[in-house]
Amino acid sequence: MKNILFVDDEPLMLDLLSLYLSPRGYNCIKKESALDAISYLESHSVDLILLDIMMPEMDGLEACRGIRKHWDTPIIMLTAMSEKADIVKGLNTGADDYISKPFDEEELLARIEAVLRRRTKSKGNLSFQGLVLNQDSFQLHYKGQEIPLTPKEFGMIGLFLNNPNVVFTREHLITSVWGYGVSTEDRTIDSHVRNLREKLRKAGFPADNHLLTVWGVGYKWDGKE
Repeated sequence: MKNILFVDDEPLMLDLLSLYLSPRGYNCIKKESALDAISYLESHSVDLILLDIMMPEMDGLEACRGIRKHWDTPIIMLTAMSEKADIVKGLNTGADDYISKPFDEEELLARIEAVLRRRTKSKGNLSFQGLVLNQDSFQLHYKGQEIPLTPKEFGMIGLFLNNPNVVFTREHLITSVWGYGVSTEDRTIDSHVRNLREKLRKAGFPADNHLLTVWGVGYKWDGKE
């Protein structure tokens, strides 16, 4: 049975989520504040977190940043804010997906299952010219040195290494890394690629030879040894 942590300051919403998901075989843990949720995580393991954004004391964005410092547990943001800038901000903070309130029960279940599939599927290691990507522990090393990555950077490098020489449009990257139905701007993708390149360079890997821009289209990983 999968454990899902619900974090929302509205008890009615917590009860509604539990009503939806408990019959589907999920063990539902309910917390009315982000501080209580983080305290719970310090001594308990969960498979996924449904995190509201608009909360007193500590909002969902701050909570997501705090969680990401210590855990890589999948996070889906629940938000009444549907503006593109708000959604992008939540995803860039480290969330794996988002769903707007009010939400459809079947869509919520589908998004939960999709995120869990991406996170629980064991893929092992990928290696390329001294780079070693552990797809289970979400770690990247170059010649034994760890390269710290954000969840989105990890998703990108995994996609590139799994598909060398394939050109990915920005739209494809958004769908594959951010999730279906997410609307974000091209410059967000470009910023993540720049940051990824810089981290690889800093570790000594020749990123400019392999993580290539295909002008007018998107990006690809040159897989030539």
